[in-house]
Amino acid sequence: MSVLNANQRNKHLESLMFLDPNGGVDIQRYDTLKYRQFDKLTDKQLGFFWRPEEVDVLRDAKDFKELTEHEQHIFTSNLKRQILLDSVQGRAPADSFNPLVSLPELENWVTTWTFNETIHSRSYTHIIRNVYSNPSIIFDGMMDISEIMDCAGDISKHYDDLIEMGMWYNLLGEGKHTVNGKKITVDLYELKKLIWKAMMSVNILEGVRFYVSFACSWAFAELKKMEGNAKIIKLIARDENVHLASTQQMLKFLPKDDSDFEKIRKETYAECTQMFVDAVEQEKAWADYLFKDGSIIGLNAELLKQYVEFIAAKRMHAVGQEKIYNSGTNPLPWTQAWITGGSVQVAPQETEISSYVIGGTKQDVDGDTFKGFSL
Repeated sequence: MSVLNANQRNKHLESLMFLDPNGGVDIQRYDTLKYRQFDKLTDKQLGFFWRPEEVDVLRDAKDFKELTEHEQHIFTSNLKRQILLDSVQGRAPADSFNPLVSLPELENWVTTWTFNETIHSRSYTHIIRNVYSNPSIIFDGMMDISEIMDCAGDISKHYDDLIEMGMWYNLLGEGKHTVNGKKITVDLYELKKLIWKAMMSVNILEGVRFYVSFACSWAFAELKKMEGNAKIIKLIARDENVHLASTQQMLKFLPKDDSDFEKIRKETYAECTQMFVDAVEQEKAWADYLFKDGSIIGLNAELLKQYVEFIAAKRMHAVGQEKIYNSGTNPLPWTQAWITGGSVQVAPQETEISSYVIGGTKQDVDGDTFKGFSL
């Protein structure tokens, strides 16, 4: 494998999305593109660029101290889970997909996507530094929570399998090999199957697995609590919608781009359905874990379970999987404003949160307010 593929000679418009016989990407050119949709996604994501330090979370520290013990458990547990999942996403898309990509616009998108996930990871640290006096409370013991590790393990497995076979393919090529006494079989069709399953797995991650945590963050903000955190989660959710759209596009185009993927789509249909089912069940278990000691006003475990099924039904339909859940009515309709709301202002003086400023006017002016002030 080389960082420059001299065999392509600008045949990118004829190349497959992944594993083109002529090799990987040669020149990163974006004047002529086979799939302009991915270039548009890159432009959109770059246009959304933000830094967590731009969001004021100072008031969240005061709010956190005023939460009940079970509310603190809900908030802290969600933060732990989000950190671990985005720790995977902050490296895995580029590590797994880019070594096998054959189109410049797709390579550029995957790189942009992966970088954007690191902003999410940094945002959690920004929250922790401002809310907790001892950040180790969050980071220590994170991997001891089985409900978190079960989810992370399912996601990592598909990435790890793809990364391993992709590495052997790039190093050794197709065929049967022996490395340090270990027999290794590299099969191109099986490698494509791993690409498909990893893409479906990350589609489920971006589209289903975060939404229990997101809903909890927004529920606190609806009660005028932890509003800085909710603003960050809104920015993250906006990004995740772009990431989700990209995985849906890839799953749509791959079977048309390469006939092997159409066969793979049919062969793995039942397995992919089960991946959705497993994710939904893990999200329901997470809801039970969060609300084991109490609820938030307007939100409980049962509502979250219905919400996960509602979200999963939409995501399954979007990638051609039969809906096995009810997608009729959103049990948490107020979340839609957080997901599809307009632009998110991030400077403290421009905050959209209603409780931050009342009419832009100081309300507690009295006779002593300007005492000692002279022109």
